[in-house]
Amino acid sequence: MLNLIVFDCDGVLFDSREANRIYYNDLLCAFNHSPMDDQELEYVHSHNVIDSVSHIFRKSPATDLEAVHRYRQEHSYTPYLSHMIMEPDLREFLDIVKPRYRLAISTNRTTTMRPLLESYGLTTYFDLVVTSMDVANPKPAPDALLKIFSHFDCRPEETIFIGDSEVDQQHTENAGVDLIAFKNRRLKARFHVDRFMQILDLEPFYQRGRDNV
Repeated sequence: MLNLIVFDCDGVLFDSREANRIYYNDLLCAFNHSPMDDQELEYVHSHNVIDSVSHIFRKSPATDLEAVHRYRQEHSYTPYLSHMIMEPDLREFLDIVKPRYRLAISTNRTTTMRPLLESYGLTTYFDLVVTSMDVANPKPAPDALLKIFSHFDCRPEETIFIGDSEVDQQHTENAGVDLIAFKNRRLKARFHVDRFMQILDLEPFYQRGRDNV
């Protein structure tokens, strides 16, 4: 029986592509580099900031990446939060499932995750938030999900993950967890949905009965 729902952040809780585009292009601009192309935008959408910085500056080996990281650490992410777009039915879905399931987040975000939740009033919905800073190996490694299992004393078969990227697909495969692919029909997943409220009609939720969800 389903007991635990784990969410990715970018592309699931929020449409963050515009925020990511502006943020990483600002970093590139600060070091006199051209904006990202579409492939680079796709990469930073699903990877942690350390790997993303290395990726978008990979064509410029002369750039001091330590200087880039110092720069980003000295500049607040807060101005970029306004470019995040929360999924329109997310709060409705969370209000329904919160009383019945344990809720957690596994994300490759770092220090920006908790301010983001606070900014949109979502902090109290989640029992545990695991970022790439909280584990030895970020997604797609299974570390974050293993940490979540341990925290809740929960098994993979009692868990479902809502994600939108190939990184999420690999993350769930590595941990033996079923995936709900969110707005991405290209992913290999047990279920595919385009909005949160559709999830309540899926078999793991239906087993408890819609009236009891």
